[in-house]
Amino acid sequence: MGLLKTANMLVGYKAWSDELTFNSLKGVSDEELYKERMSYFKSIVYTLNHIYVIDDIFKAHLSNGTHSYTFRNTETCPTLDELWSKQQVMNAWYIEFVANLSKKELKKKITFKYVGTGSGTMSVNEIILHIVNHGTYHRGFVSDMMYQIPAEVPTNDLPVYLRDVHIEK
Repeated sequence: MGLLKTANMLVGYKAWSDELTFNSLKGVSDEELYKERMSYFKSIVYTLNHIYVIDDIFKAHLSNGTHSYTFRNTETCPTLDELWSKQQVMNAWYIEFVANLSKKELKKKITFKYVGTGSGTMSVNEIILHIVNHGTYHRGFVSDMMYQIPAEVPTNDLPVYLRDVHIEK
């Protein structure tokens, strides 16, 4: 699989994984969604919000725009429904962005400032890989918090996506 096909597959996987996660949380009470837990981002929704914020920061980098974040999360936490609406728009943006890339654009280097301190340079391909890995990493924390409720945790692993959704022809 070439770089472009892989990038397209990965953003599709991220959108699918996010959908499974958010859908599995719809029946969970607000008390459990916002309950402070032994986790860096303290709650299920605040952890999902962090994923969104990082997606938004890198969207700004990819589109030569700016963002207003001074932290890697927001001071206040949206509702699950508000966050899911925003995440769907974000995922659609990434899918469309990657679908319109050329192989040359995928390799383009982007220099940016990290939130906090320092600067970095990554290729578009590396940024795509980062947002997918980052989302997967933090959805793992969300799954752990769901087990603590206990709530049904979705099976949102890449092999399941490849088997059930992204069937190559």
